[in-house]
Amino acid sequence: MPVLSHILNNLPTVAITGDKEVVVDSLCIDSRSATHGSVFIAVRGTQADGHLFIPKAIAQGAAVIVCETLPGELSEGVTYVQTPDTATAAGFMAAAFYGHPSADMRVVGVTGTNGKTTTATLLYQLFEALGYKCGLISTVQNHIHNQVEPSTHTTPDAISVQALLRKMADAGCAYVFMEVSSHAIHQSRIAGILFAGGIFTNITHDHLDYHKTFDEYIRVKKLFFDNLPESAFALTNADDKRGMVMLQNTRADKQAYSLRMPASVKGKVLENNLTGLVMLVDNVEAHFRMIGTFNAYNLLAVYGAATLLGQDKMEVLAVLSGLHGAAGRFETYMSPVEKVLGIVDYAHTPDALINVLATINQLRTQGQKLITVVGCGGDRDKTKRPIMAQVACEHSDRAILTSDNPRTEDPEAILTEMEAGLNPTHRRRCLRITDRKEAIKVAVSMSGPGDIILVAGKGHETYQEIKGVKNHFDDREVLTETFATLNK
Repeated sequence: MPVLSHILNNLPTVAITGDKEVVVDSLCIDSRSATHGSVFIAVRGTQADGHLFIPKAIAQGAAVIVCETLPGELSEGVTYVQTPDTATAAGFMAAAFYGHPSADMRVVGVTGTNGKTTTATLLYQLFEALGYKCGLISTVQNHIHNQVEPSTHTTPDAISVQALLRKMADAGCAYVFMEVSSHAIHQSRIAGILFAGGIFTNITHDHLDYHKTFDEYIRVKKLFFDNLPESAFALTNADDKRGMVMLQNTRADKQAYSLRMPASVKGKVLENNLTGLVMLVDNVEAHFRMIGTFNAYNLLAVYGAATLLGQDKMEVLAVLSGLHGAAGRFETYMSPVEKVLGIVDYAHTPDALINVLATINQLRTQGQKLITVVGCGGDRDKTKRPIMAQVACEHSDRAILTSDNPRTEDPEAILTEMEAGLNPTHRRRCLRITDRKEAIKVAVSMSGPGDIILVAGKGHETYQEIKGVKNHFDDREVLTETFATLNK
């Protein structure tokens, strides 16, 4: 086990009181996890201030307290480390405690509003297929080579992420691909990670319940690139209005991908239909199983990152052509008799929903009816609720507003806020069915042969959170079970 002085190396400290050479058994930011020999790091969180739980951590055996403000009374036998920013300290201390695992691998972070999961997952699948052991840290699940670990956050807390990276390094992983959320950047959960590259997908209005303003959301995303080392690459979407802004202050190697603008990674969509994409990528024609312009951007980002990591361009395109992407992202299902096409997608922001609906509308044939089932999550940005309903009604023949994850909110109140965005024409095309399972069943019953049903918002999730309780619920299961009853 390391001693305290080892894991404090190069960390800015205001004062240290007590034994700097005490042996450290574990690190924690939750006082309930403190045990004999623990270091408790008092982080000021969005829900609670860790400083309030210092007495509890000491009572449970914590040997070291890391804090921004020293308690009024210091306990005998406990070492106190005062530092200006405990959230950042947690990341750097955890990196040292676990032996700086990111230095043993090439870690690539993917940030942006939409496309993070698909891009990170495709990179993981690609490099595994190229013969490397890889790690994946994503919203859907975490992978340590071929071992799957459950995922509870897009980006885990600073200590958990370093522990996970240590497992990946010990398993022989050469590359790690991880989603980097705006929350993780703002809360310093990625502090202490040495990144070999960063990818920017796009940015639209999201998480304003947390960041309050769009400018602040942009600023936080940009921090990721500002902090990349000179040895890394920074790959951005040149077609996004804020794409080049992300690169303004970075020391990393600046690169861009585009379907419309001059860029180091250039693509052009030749064919886009419900069987896949045909694209020119750096003047090479390639066929992909994935669908839609938004996936064309994801594929370009993956191709660009892979080549910047030294992989052969033709081999990358050959492998990418056979990949499917992430679970719950434009996943398609077909009813056995009526050939109704069901699409399950995680789209839970207005921009993501527009992208999916625009893709479907571009690809569907005359006479194919499009029915969209969509809701909005509780305890999240309320400003997008009327917009989501408006988008669903405007771009679909029929829309059904339903529950997503209401969490602690009243689902009926959420639906009422969604309906506020509808004009009289939209209202005539819209149904309100609170029960999500019933909403999906009604959508199927309304469909005819060859029609399309989009079930949006939850994607890969296998639960529905109601009044703080997670109940098993999977859009894909409900859709396929309902399809099986057609014409019976």
